[in-house]
Amino acid sequence: QVQFVESGGGLVQPGGSLRLTCAASGSIFNVDGQAWYRLAPGKQRELVAAITSGGSTNYADFVKGRFTISRDNAKNTVYLQMNNLKPEDTAVYYCNRGPGLSLIGSSWGQGTQVTVSS
Repeated sequence: QVQFVESGGGLVQPGGSLRLTCAASGSIFNVDGQAWYRLAPGKQRELVAAITSGGSTNYADFVKGRFTISRDNAKNTVYLQMNNLKPEDTAVYYCNRGPGLSLIGSSWGQGTQVTVSS
């Protein structure tokens, strides 16, 4: 069972940028790829960005054009570059398997807090 450890969150002003890192234990390979999710107070966990096993990317409409997901297979690491951050991006960000069957039963890490002021 692969474990994911998120880092890189912090406090930024609107319009600022952050680069989140997701380090995975062992091989990160999975048929469903990997994805970033976020959980904001009073809301359900939502998909932010996904990268398939083949390297294709998909983004939620509310981050498209601002966020970029990438992966370094040799380092077993997934990244999320976040630009032009908005207050509504404030949430705890998690990485995990992509939105496929393998996500079921997977474990969630502690996530990393992203706070965009005002």
